[in-house]
Amino acid sequence: MRLRAVFCGLLLAAASSASAGERQDSLDWLKVVAFAAHQTDYSGIFVYQYDSHVETSRIFHVVEADGEYEKLESLDGPKREIVRHHGQVWCLINHKMMQMDSQQVRNMFPALLPEQLTALSENYHARQVGTERVAGYNTQVIIFNPRDNLRFIHKMWAHTDSGLLLKAAVLGDKNRVIEQYTFTQLQIGGDIERSWIGEAIRNHEPSAPILGQAKSSIPVNSGWVVDALPAGFKKTMEIERQMRGRPEPVTQIVYSDGLSAISIFIEPDDGDEDSKDGLISRGAVNLHHKVVGKHLITVVGEVPPRAVIQVLDSIRHNGKYCTWNVSRFGAKTGELCGQQQEGLELFGLTPNFAATP
Repeated sequence: MRLRAVFCGLLLAAASSASAGERQDSLDWLKVVAFAAHQTDYSGIFVYQYDSHVETSRIFHVVEADGEYEKLESLDGPKREIVRHHGQVWCLINHKMMQMDSQQVRNMFPALLPEQLTALSENYHARQVGTERVAGYNTQVIIFNPRDNLRFIHKMWAHTDSGLLLKAAVLGDKNRVIEQYTFTQLQIGGDIERSWIGEAIRNHEPSAPILGQAKSSIPVNSGWVVDALPAGFKKTMEIERQMRGRPEPVTQIVYSDGLSAISIFIEPDDGDEDSKDGLISRGAVNLHHKVVGKHLITVVGEVPPRAVIQVLDSIRHNGKYCTWNVSRFGAKTGELCGQQQEGLELFGLTPNFAATP
């Protein structure tokens, strides 16, 4: 009840303020939403949709004395399962729970907001647009309007008691829904099923190497630069890494604006037909690649197609290259948990299950 009072009070403060303090008030209540996914016990079923594609998943999340536990399982198609605890991640592979590199897995619904919100407020204007019911719960509807046309509009429905996100949508031109997550069944608090916790971790392979940890991921200053990066995107990672199906290391550079990410992959051009220029879309994720000189450059982003095209067309090499001490930098990769797939999934871009060996 105390969290409910704090959350509602912050919402009211943000709604009523039209002064210079409005930005700070907005940040305060967005912090409640950002942390709710990590501090709330809940379980439920949610649906992810884009175009005509639909995925259904079940999630359990509980907070124990030794930290968070979360289990995500697919309810459609091949059985897929991910368990998280205290920075560790296990993935169901060949009927066994295998530990994997925790930095491979992208933020997943409902934990979509970053804990550091300063960049978010600089690049989006957040405002409340009313209340609605989702899965039987009252929610506050929040719109994140980008400050330029190189980002999508984000719309979120936050539970008015806990701040937990119950629905999230990405909107394109004319407010068309590009992709959407929404709970269809949900229990917040109370007696959440916990029997899976010990079973999942007991059944993992303790002696196996951690999957997905690249043997030669090296933090680098590769010399590749972007002259027309959308305003507000900051570099969060630059590494040289091995990727599945690639005989030579690939340079990966990641930028983020606090809500969306853009990744750049640079590799030698092998003359393969797949290297031809092209644009691929899946939900809010767009991929554009083309050959530049002797390199194949691929840009993948949770941004409109015009943004990934602009970024790719402005990439150049400044002639400098150096490596950094690996211990200073945690390599982040992203592959698909389950079957090997092509296209976007080669670069770790799947909605819910973004991890693979």
